[in-house]
Amino acid sequence: MTLAERLDGDDSSLEWVVRAMQVVLAVITLYGLVALNWGLVINAGVSLAITFLPGYLENDLHLPMNAGLALWITLAVFLHAVGALGPYEWFGWYDSVTHALSASIVAGAGYASARALDVHYDDLTIPPAFMFGFILVFVLAFGVLWEILEFASGGVAAALGGEPVLAQRGTSDIVFDLFYNTAGGTIVAAIGTAKLRPLADVLAGQFGEPDSE
Repeated sequence: MTLAERLDGDDSSLEWVVRAMQVVLAVITLYGLVALNWGLVINAGVSLAITFLPGYLENDLHLPMNAGLALWITLAVFLHAVGALGPYEWFGWYDSVTHALSASIVAGAGYASARALDVHYDDLTIPPAFMFGFILVFVLAFGVLWEILEFASGGVAAALGGEPVLAQRGTSDIVFDLFYNTAGGTIVAAIGTAKLRPLADVLAGQFGEPDSE
């Protein structure tokens, strides 16, 4: 079985990788509690909660979430939480990788939502070329919001005398973050939408019966 086939299916080995990352996130959260490092607790705790989202989407909303999609989401939040332990400071490229991967998740969510609306409403048509641009704008808008949250986190930490939950390293960091956000979104817009189309089509059914007009 090729890697692509394993990512598209429900490969048990990939599920074990996801479980292992969840265990590590739980350990990091507990460590943060013991060390009274609330920034670490929030980063790792929220990341751990997000890893259970694919299971919720599949079991409760009946959306097709295979092992590859679960691994994709889990890896993005896992790398972010682990980065708070030091890799963000140790490796200059680490922040770029996490931003590109996280942006790809945002791009996928944006595409799935837009595609679902397109399928559901007969009077709404989103051309492929417009969809490409929409994904990029969606990712950039989310990226700007994230940078604002990082700035606000630093301000709150300075006022309260603690460590910021989200770290911001100056204007050059913002530019690089937005660049790699765009790179992650471009990859999804260019070659990833076909993998997400079945998910989007099922999501469209969650809105009820399609319009007949």
